[in-house]
Order: sequence, then structure tokens, then C-alpha cells
Amino acid sequence: MDDLIVKTITRLIVPFIQLYGIFIILHGHLSPGGGFSGGAILGASIVLYSLSFGLEKASKKLSHEASSIIESAGILWYIALGLVGIFMGGYFLTNRAAGFPMGEAGAVISSGMIALITLGIGAKVASTMITLFHTIIKED
Repeated sequence: MDDLIVKTITRLIVPFIQLYGIFIILHGHLSPGGGFSGGAILGASIVLYSLSFGLEKASKKLSHEASSIIESAGILWYIALGLVGIFMGGYFLTNRAAGFPMGEAGAVISSGMIALITLGIGAKVASTMITLFHTIIKED
């Protein structure tokens, strides 16, 4: 797209969209939101950048290969956290029994490993959106 206004607005707003997506991921255990919605916001910001500046310039920021690696890392992180519960003598994704500190209710550092799980889910969802977008665009 060669529209100066769209490129300028995109350049200004994408960092704020990404910051908001990270906020939603990190506070998903305290308020509505979490890994899925925050990851969707992050993925949408990269898709917006790709539509405004083109796939080549967006691939310099986050390539298709890097997105695929992040996608795999997100699900492996989720599985690894689940296995911690099994190795500590509990069930898959056991929280308190696995020894994660529960913290004080309402604090950012609380709820054991739920915040860590939402990080993995957010990375997986964002990178999946980006990978699907790259795949669809490259097919045309």
C-alpha cells in the first residue's frame, strides 16, 4: 500500500497495540483477557504492519521462520509447565502441588504458574496468526 497516512498511523499505533497485547497477556490471571486475547492482539498488530508496509518489510521485523519457531516454542513451554506438575508428584498442570508460589490474591505475581501458562499461550496464538497470514499471502 502506498498511502502515506496509513503508513504513518500504522507506524505510530503498532507499538501501542503491542504494548496493550502484552498487558492483556500478563494480567490475564487477574482480569478478563489472557493468552488467547492478548496473543490475538499481538498477532493483529503484525498483520496490520504487513498490510501497511508489505510482506518484505514485515518479514524483516518478524520472519515466517521466526514465527514458526515461536509457535513451536509456545506449545513446548505449555507442555513443559504441565510436565512439571507430573514430575512433582501431581497431575498435568498442577499448580500449588507442584510447588509454585501462589502469592497474594490480586497481585501481579500471584496464581502460581497460570501467568507463565498465559505467556506460552499468547506466544502460540500470536505466532499462529502471523504464520497463517504469511502462508495465505504467499499462496496468492
